[in-house]
Amino acid sequence: MSIDKKPMTNKPLQGVRIADFTVHAAGPFCTHLLALLGAECIKVESTNRMDVFRKPHPVYGRMEAASFAQVAANKLSIQINMKHPRGAELARRVIAISDIMCESFRPGVMDRLGIGYEALKAIKRDIVMVSVSACGQTGPDRNYRGYAPLFGATGGLGTLTGFEDGPPVEMRHVMDHGTGLTAAAAALAAYFRKKRTGQGQHVDISAREVAMSFIGDALLQFAATGHSHGRQGNDIPGMAPHNVYPCEGKDMWISIAVAEDSEWAGLTRAMGREQWLSDKRYASAAGRWDNRRELDKEISEWTRTSTREDLTKLLQKHGVAAFASYHAKDIVEDAHMRSRGAVKQLTSPEGETRMAVGVPWRFSRTPGSIDTWTPKLGEHNRYVFGELLGMAESEILELIEDRAIY
Repeated sequence: MSIDKKPMTNKPLQGVRIADFTVHAAGPFCTHLLALLGAECIKVESTNRMDVFRKPHPVYGRMEAASFAQVAANKLSIQINMKHPRGAELARRVIAISDIMCESFRPGVMDRLGIGYEALKAIKRDIVMVSVSACGQTGPDRNYRGYAPLFGATGGLGTLTGFEDGPPVEMRHVMDHGTGLTAAAAALAAYFRKKRTGQGQHVDISAREVAMSFIGDALLQFAATGHSHGRQGNDIPGMAPHNVYPCEGKDMWISIAVAEDSEWAGLTRAMGREQWLSDKRYASAAGRWDNRRELDKEISEWTRTSTREDLTKLLQKHGVAAFASYHAKDIVEDAHMRSRGAVKQLTSPEGETRMAVGVPWRFSRTPGSIDTWTPKLGEHNRYVFGELLGMAESEILELIEDRAIY
């Protein structure tokens, strides 16, 4: 049974196949990015243990599995019961026809299932295996469980995030996506080396270390001085104003950042406060920084009487870096995003439509794209097992009956 696939002519990763054993968000975001680039991504799932993000979350008011839909579009879905001996063998056959294998279980799980890196090398010498975990495949904390907020916490990012008079603000989705993006870049590097040398390798991605890579300046400061700056809210040392300000309407905000005197002059013109240019409190960058709280208060009084859209146009006209703080609805309806294809409408085989996030890059010759709806569990069993592995229908039915395909 074949599948209806839209043409992927000239996509950068056309012809690359990925065996995707990732779950939750960080690992699936890695393979999602590769699928957007044209890789054929086969997501391996099981009825016994579906990806937790495939399940709806009514307690959060979300009856559709939006978290799963975001990172599963463009992918294929097959069912393999990895705890069944014949299922494990089936998984090895899928990996044997793949270029890259990605997984995001705790260290040791893949070895116990018989598809750790050493075992995979025996069936496909040049396989690139990408393992995404909280703390990495080695070290004393290798078996620690972890989700997005813990990544930033253990990587030191949380202590730098939040307001100085409040607790750490642990990062959530950005940590999953940052880890996934890092894993995708590393996977491509290993794949291109494989193309040059014919040698595969195991890529070990620690989400904790990804978070730590974001605080390099703090680590360097500590090494040089014995201390590092703590939480600073929206402050950036030396820049003022640098904050979000309330606008007309409920929960409407605009972000304004001034780095240069020319931008400061533009802000004073837009506000009709040119007298601030000679005000000793604000005439210099140092003065604006020292008096930033008073400055923020005065700007807030001005912004709250206008809409964020009008303020954005006015401030940008005067050369000020300013933009509305968008909600999801704003992004979906934004004319600029739609014109660039950053937000795209998808249609399911049943005719249902929804908006989806498109590719965050533009290639002049080999564009990536989001093309297909989120796959149903096991939707592509016949294509992968039948067409790709060459299994007879009778064998597929036997494995379904035996719950190896389940």
